[in-house]
Amino acid sequence: MTRTEKNNLKVRILRLARLKSTGSPADLASRFDMSERNVKRLIHELRQEGYEIRYCPVRRSYVLEAVYQYMFLNIFFY
Repeated sequence: MTRTEKNNLKVRILRLARLKSTGSPADLASRFDMSERNVKRLIHELRQEGYEIRYCPVRRSYVLEAVYQYMFLNIFFY
């Protein structure tokens, strides 16, 4: 996977997390045609980059905390 592909996947994960619609790690892995381990690795990298992304078992989705949702919107949509 190239750096560009990896960054595109991270952006897609952040968008889905903002919408609270990633699904479980297995669902996300299936959607991106990769292993669950790779999905978890990407989530870990996003956390290291400063995003407060967490898995909500009630929603069965990764979610972004409110402060970071605002930052994400400003960075990627304006």
